[in-house]
Amino acid sequence: MDLWFSEKHTPNVKFSIRVDRQLYSGQSDFQRIDVFESPEFGRILVLDGYLMLTEKDEFIYHEMIVHTPLAVHPHVKNVLVIGAGDGGAVRELTRYPEIGRIDLAEIDGQVIEVCKKFLPQTSCKMDDPRVHIYVEDGLKFVRRHADEYDLIIVDSTDPFGPGEGLFTKEFYGNCYKALKEDGIMVNQHESPFYEQDALAMQRAHKRIIESFPFSRIYQAHIPTYPSGHWLFGFSTKKYHPLKDLDEARWNARGLKCRYYTTTLHRGAFYLPAYVEEMLEDVEEKR
Repeated sequence: MDLWFSEKHTPNVKFSIRVDRQLYSGQSDFQRIDVFESPEFGRILVLDGYLMLTEKDEFIYHEMIVHTPLAVHPHVKNVLVIGAGDGGAVRELTRYPEIGRIDLAEIDGQVIEVCKKFLPQTSCKMDDPRVHIYVEDGLKFVRRHADEYDLIIVDSTDPFGPGEGLFTKEFYGNCYKALKEDGIMVNQHESPFYEQDALAMQRAHKRIIESFPFSRIYQAHIPTYPSGHWLFGFSTKKYHPLKDLDEARWNARGLKCRYYTTTLHRGAFYLPAYVEEMLEDVEEKR
């Protein structure tokens, strides 16, 4: 018998992956958590029916959300990661020896435990001594901090359910306050392609530019995310993602990546015309 996992991207579009078996299914205080094994994409993490990552393409998302700001900011030592219970962002951050502290605020501790057990590819560095895990709402966590972090990575789920509070004006304002005077915030910024995703992307951009003096959007191709075209936000108090990109410094590290390069970094900030128009529309109504 064929078993398939299907995610509805729009009322008229479904994305389906054939699965061999279900490795885990459970209900936490916040959401349903499922892990599947598939022949094409390896293990798959699903929250409330929405695909969060697959072993085959997770490297794209995690490399782009981590290495892009770290190739720009010259001295990142303290990092806050909000969400990201799967551990992929933490894994990439631990590749930088100069980072002294990585605080992870994840609302659902069960996600962390499930990923440690079933997704060791992403969660393999959660026990690094620099990593400090706080099982609590990222919105509440960031309120208690000011002028503390060089980099904040908002690796949230979609803007409903447990992740809804991570798309508010209050949250982005608190992230701004928690950053040092030259800090950077990066966030997953949804997709611009399907109508509902595009509206969520525009709402997030509107709320971010109300708090940050400078915000640019960059992109990546992630095959298993809706439409495959995914955006990230790069918001900062000081650094420009292209003018302050130090290619020689980052390349001298010798970090081996499967997706990110400093050449790709530059290209990622050049967006299709229809996306530029969506962002300009939001900025003009500010």
